[in-house]
Amino acid sequence: MKSHDLLMLTAKAADDKRAEDILALNMQGLSAFADYFVICHGNSDKQVQAIAQEIKEQAHENGVDIKRLEGFDAAKWVLLDLGDVIVHVFHKDERSYYNLEKLWGDAPLEDVREAFTI
Repeated sequence: MKSHDLLMLTAKAADDKRAEDILALNMQGLSAFADYFVICHGNSDKQVQAIAQEIKEQAHENGVDIKRLEGFDAAKWVLLDLGDVIVHVFHKDERSYYNLEKLWGDAPLEDVREAFTI
């Protein structure tokens, strides 16, 4: 699966579980370990876990291996490494604290809105 297709798959999976403020950073040329970062948040531990679980299930259904999954039990910051796409699912309070968008502020935003209509 191409990295952009994987990006759209993860954005749709997050949206299906009502993730909020879904954004994608194009990391090509800025990072040696991923083409895209997806950042989103949920408003409760259960929602954070549901978002991460949906992304994991959609990846498996499409033949994509999860290389690493971190933080699922604590549900404050779940990281899913899908190779070309790394997904950060935050609890709302944690997202503002870590502010990855600012940390990677030189990365251009990738428009993933079309994934929400699929």
